[in-house]
Amino acid sequence: MAQKTMIQAITDALAVELEKDPNVLIFGEDVGNNGGVFRATEGLQAKFGEDRVMDAPLAESGIGGMAFGLALEGYRPVPEIQFFGFIFEVMDEVVAQMARTRYRMGGTRHMPITIRAPFGGGVHTPELHADNLEGLIAQSPGIRVVIPSNPYDAKGLLISAIRDNDPVVFLEHMKLYRSFREEVPEGEYTVPLDKAAVTREGKDVSVITYGAMVREAIKAAEKLEAEGISVEIIDLRTVAPLDVETIIASVEKTGRVVVVQEAQRQAGVAAQVVSEISERAVLSLEAPIGRVSAPDTIFPFGQAENVWLPNASDIEAKVKEVYEF
Repeated sequence: MAQKTMIQAITDALAVELEKDPNVLIFGEDVGNNGGVFRATEGLQAKFGEDRVMDAPLAESGIGGMAFGLALEGYRPVPEIQFFGFIFEVMDEVVAQMARTRYRMGGTRHMPITIRAPFGGGVHTPELHADNLEGLIAQSPGIRVVIPSNPYDAKGLLISAIRDNDPVVFLEHMKLYRSFREEVPEGEYTVPLDKAAVTREGKDVSVITYGAMVREAIKAAEKLEAEGISVEIIDLRTVAPLDVETIIASVEKTGRVVVVQEAQRQAGVAAQVVSEISERAVLSLEAPIGRVSAPDTIFPFGQAENVWLPNASDIEAKVKEVYEF
């Protein structure tokens, strides 16, 4: 089995779906001959043609409108928003059109659109290129938000997203694109949407997280294990809707919880996880729920990212606090 980076796994998934379904179309800024700013679509236009993999003008609202219209006509568009910070330019098409169409049309029309976008800190991008805006989209009913943390999941989840009949925002953390490799099967396979993964079994504290913070949680867990603290890690994988069943099962097992997100503390995915646990499993808790997040400030310039972003040390400290309560 080949060892692949996450960006290679994503390219692989796109190729699989282009090959399988002639209704799959990829478009966005520089995704054609250039293969995208991160080369996620490299080689796909040469293989599948300019009618299936095409460049779009520098206009996110137009990319969203084109995806919406194509979906209404029976295609499966896979548009790329070059950086997720520019999602504001296409919010009307995503939230007011794609998310509502099934309800608006009484379930008679599908919206099989997968919006891909890189996001996340740690690679020193300019302003509006790294922002963690997943909570903003997660609050919009009708949109599924998927965030893989490793190459295997990235390929399987992306194939599942493209085959799904509802709109999916598929967020790819830039720091994970080429930071490590793992075995990824050739050909097609799927990873189920809306299902969290137990990345690491543990018995003392549950760390619930997603995206790049899964890697940081693993580092913290390995260090804590040497100190006699057993950490279970839940990778949410889909942050809207949440897999509440897996979350609660872990909470009932360990009795102690730390929720981790890279995004700012105010509202967002971690706050929703905390709310679900509070409503459904408060009597299983042995300590207050811990939370690790970025501070409630604008995403900083690259020079300050290392200070601003949560990391393994922050998670380790919070787990100890909850464990020793």
